[in-house]
Amino acid sequence: MRKLRNEELPRLSIDDFRKRGKMPFVLVLDNVRSCNNVGSVFRTSDAFLVRKIYLCGITATPPDKEIHKTALGAENSVDWKYFKTTEEAVDALKEEGYIIVAVEQVESSISLNEYRPAPEEKLALIFGNEVNGVQQEVVNMCDITIEIPQFGTKHSFNIAVSAGIVLWDLFYKM
Repeated sequence: MRKLRNEELPRLSIDDFRKRGKMPFVLVLDNVRSCNNVGSVFRTSDAFLVRKIYLCGITATPPDKEIHKTALGAENSVDWKYFKTTEEAVDALKEEGYIIVAVEQVESSISLNEYRPAPEEKLALIFGNEVNGVQQEVVNMCDITIEIPQFGTKHSFNIAVSAGIVLWDLFYKM
């Protein structure tokens, strides 16, 4: 077994990526403080053909060398937009017909493994701050909440890990 070299991998150019059909997902980053997490979300979003990322509040925006360190150029392929508040982003997404989904531990959340979106649904997936999660005011605006099952002593995943788990799951379900 031989490891493939980068030039042997089927990579899209940024132009081809932009022309390619996208998954009906917009990721919303609600006051994410770590540029490394933001960069990782860009990189994962590129891999799963995410339509757009909305960066809200204190979340850093490209160009930023710390974002680039983990995004490795995905900040140039995935479309993004900045909003001063997450509430503004959610209002805009509702107007566009998105189902607003918080990825958060709340009463009556749906376990990710049980969540089955319809193939035609447009989903806005909200990921929260590393310490405080998705703001309660934003949770109140959501149509549903999903939760990633966890079985250990910790009660949360890093936001970049959460985004990867949720995108992987939904990509294959849809």
